[in-house]
Amino acid sequence: MLRDKVAIVTGAGPGLGRTLARLMAEQGAKVAVAARTASALEVIAAESGALAVPTDVTDAGQVQHLAETVHATFGRIDVLVNAAFPGTHRKNVLDMDPAYLARWREVVDIATYGTLLACRYVAPYMVARGSGSIVNLTSMSSRVGYAGRSDYAAGKAGVHLLSHCLADELGPHGVRVNCVAPGWIASDVLTDWMRTRAADEGVTFEDIHSRDTEAMALRRIATEEDVARAVIFLASDLAQATTGATLDVNGGQQFT
Repeated sequence: MLRDKVAIVTGAGPGLGRTLARLMAEQGAKVAVAARTASALEVIAAESGALAVPTDVTDAGQVQHLAETVHATFGRIDVLVNAAFPGTHRKNVLDMDPAYLARWREVVDIATYGTLLACRYVAPYMVARGSGSIVNLTSMSSRVGYAGRSDYAAGKAGVHLLSHCLADELGPHGVRVNCVAPGWIASDVLTDWMRTRAADEGVTFEDIHSRDTEAMALRRIATEEDVARAVIFLASDLAQATTGATLDVNGGQQFT
């Protein structure tokens, strides 16, 4: 689906970013991965043959260097996937101290401003070719608010509407901009959270897992591969007439 295309994945640390790089390479893409932690990029580069470019997505100079490096190396950029995960610390607004307020702003900067910067410096190469696909990872939290997650929700909601704006701006130049919005993703982190909730409630892990999955239409939690395949579809030529769209990958969790 991505044979001979050149793709950049930002936020390519352990987890989804790593899975994205691997599956995109398996689909024939030449992949460049970017994240702040160089050691994590080296692991990804070793297993998927990706070009590793350490980058802080909130630093305009570093993001510009990323775009220039990838274009100089491969001669083109066809796909940009913005997957930087800003994290969240689950704190109520009434409990936010000055240190946390600074962290709140950092989360929004990574999610929204980081996505904007990547688009700003990669899109011109796509416009020059008259084609390209940008896929931004948002979240179910970008449209459904949860207590204690205002930092993450605000950052991802910003990406959601930013994508609509950029789809309108770049569409006349042949560049598509779409979103993939995961819900929960099966991982050790999610499992640990479920175990913590089970201990707090005095029930078993299986009780919590069953309760959560029964609330989803598909009765299962999406995997990293599920999310990555949705990204690959939107990045590919199979989605040539799709822009400004959001593909939900949450097993039906959002509407149930």
